Amino acid sequence: MDFLTLLQSLPLLLALAKVALPSVAAFGQWAASLPPCRDFTFEATSYLVCEVDPKRYQLELFWKDAAGKPFQSLHNLHAAQQAIGRTMVFGINAGMYHPNLAPVGLYVERGQEMASVKTGSGSGNFSLQPNGIFYLRDGKAAVRATRDFVKRRPTVDYATQSGPMLVIDGKLHPKFQADGTSRKTRDGVGVRKDGVAVFAISNGTVTFHAFARLFRDALGCDNALFLDGTISSLFAPAIGRKDDYWNLGPMIGVFRKS
Repeated sequence: MDFLTLLQSLPLLLALAKVALPSVAAFGQWAASLPPCRDFTFEATSYLVCEVDPKRYQLELFWKDAAGKPFQSLHNLHAAQQAIGRTMVFGINAGMYHPNLAPVGLYVERGQEMASVKTGSGSGNFSLQPNGIFYLRDGKAAVRATRDFVKRRPTVDYATQSGPMLVIDGKLHPKFQADGTSRKTRDGVGVRKDGVAVFAISNGTVTFHAFARLFRDALGCDNALFLDGTISSLFAPAIGRKDDYWNLGPMIGVFRKS
């Protein structure tokens, strides 16, 4: 193409560029909203696994909005973050809660303890000892059994207590049975030796024993914590995942760092 032809074509090229730029920008926004999640199959059971490196992503806990009202759903949390200009790449429910949506056990948000650690006995999954705590401190994630956490309690930025522990120092919870028959949708979190927090949610029903093996044997987590069962939810609209159970208590939101 000679110089004269190029000059003559310039208006058309500029017009094409104006059309293309919004598409490029939209693609960039979509790419930035993609979660670090993938489909994963272990022992014939399907999961969605999200691997979150705290160096690249910001993990935060949420319970109530600025008016003091519980967010109630991951959809509401996502919309609230959008309203203040934040893109939540995915959210997941973060542990058990009372009928009034208050956390069961320790809950810390932005360094403020909003519910106290629970060490006593009780019924249900939460009290199937040992239970544990997922927490964030100085940009690092960890999972520890509650008894160990209390003995050497660190100052934390975020924390949620749940139970039971799935994996404790490389060993499966002692009360899990390989031939257990209780099968439910389950979600949980573990932390690898490299500091990556690994979230998993089953796409079907699974036993505790199988779910714990997933974290230890397939995902490389020496410590992992069960978060919740039947109402297990994950919200990641960029990949079409929009679980939207209502009346949830604490939730975890994950954001890409700038």
